[in-house]
Amino acid sequence: MGIIESIEQLYPAMSKSHKMIADYILSSYDKAAYMTASKIASAAGVSEATVVRFTNEIGYAGYPAFQQALKEDLKSRLTSVQRLDYTDKFADNRAVVQEVMKADEENLKYTLSNMSQESFDEAVDRILKARKIYIMGIRASAPLSEFMHFYMTILFDDVVLVRSNCINELFEQVMPITKDDVLIGISFPRYSTRTINSMAYAHQKGASTIAITDRDDTPMTKNADVALLATSSMASFVDSLTAPLSVINALLVALGMHRKEHIKHSFESLETLWSQYKVYETGRDRMNGESDEDGFPAP
Repeated sequence: MGIIESIEQLYPAMSKSHKMIADYILSSYDKAAYMTASKIASAAGVSEATVVRFTNEIGYAGYPAFQQALKEDLKSRLTSVQRLDYTDKFADNRAVVQEVMKADEENLKYTLSNMSQESFDEAVDRILKARKIYIMGIRASAPLSEFMHFYMTILFDDVVLVRSNCINELFEQVMPITKDDVLIGISFPRYSTRTINSMAYAHQKGASTIAITDRDDTPMTKNADVALLATSSMASFVDSLTAPLSVINALLVALGMHRKEHIKHSFESLETLWSQYKVYETGRDRMNGESDEDGFPAP
């Protein structure tokens, strides 16, 4: 249950002063998540001590824990237009660089310190045992799924990237999944209902399901056999995917440790093709004035 639902559920039994706080949070939760206890107290017309007691009453050890939970809940509730308003907190371009990159650094630290090695190991094991690997991440998570798919095709022979062309085609791509396969679903707030439904379908078919998401208590993890959690903070209308990408990198490297011979054979074949069709620029091509892969003469 999210924090807003908890407040709504407990509201009838609250005292008058606590209802005043609840009323303010329920009507302005997008602002309240970034306000201090004293500012909420002022906005609600109560004392700061009353705000702290309010957070205790709804199950939090103190205001900092309550505020963090409200921020997490907020990510899945705000519309893109509401998120855009958060650009107002940046004073200038320098502030953007400092705050956004610092937030990414904190996301990486938090993700690493809270990573479950047992879950990571199980994800590696399930992928290695799978007959066929499905990877699904749409909308803002699409770059993550495409990046993962690029390297997974080097590691394994049968990998499917589920693409979001239309709803019917998407489910048609997942429909052949069997109990011998694995679906890796990637989604962060606001969570994709298509990815959630595909995870549920794969789970129903007996396939292994791995979720790469931000929390363990979301619809994304409901039908996941394994959940790899990575923090994705909200920087205005843009979601931070730094930590999720790092988790995917670690997963690919771990899988590569078990697939060395396959990778070696794949790269040997690919290097021959890349060289033949001049996929990558080389110093020798430049020196000889040869054309690049698009047919334009090298400058």
